[in-house]
Amino acid sequence: MQSSVVVPLPTPAIEEGQGQEHGRLFHVVLLDDDEHTYDYVIEMLQKLFFLPVETALQHAVEVDTTGRTVVITCERPEAEFARDQIHGYGADPRMPKSKGSMSAVLVPAGNTASQ
Repeated sequence: MQSSVVVPLPTPAIEEGQGQEHGRLFHVVLLDDDEHTYDYVIEMLQKLFFLPVETALQHAVEVDTTGRTVVITCERPEAEFARDQIHGYGADPRMPKSKGSMSAVLVPAGNTASQ
């Protein structure tokens, strides 16, 4: 009978800077423009983030009045996914001048400057 020994593979070295953002939170900030209606913002936030209509309306008002609103705060991979979902949502069919999706940026939690 032949015995088999399992030798563990070495763990790959983590490059400097990798892993340092694990656990770090990022805001996904929706930016205002003049090419999307309140209905579009409310619909998008409900579909992408499962927000109730009242919360989505609050975000629509905030982005319209202040120019930005934080729609979600999470770790970087999830924040990048959320931003990409916003960017991929498409134009507002209610506005002929709407050429594409709204814009969103990631901002480290606790920071007010955009990346």
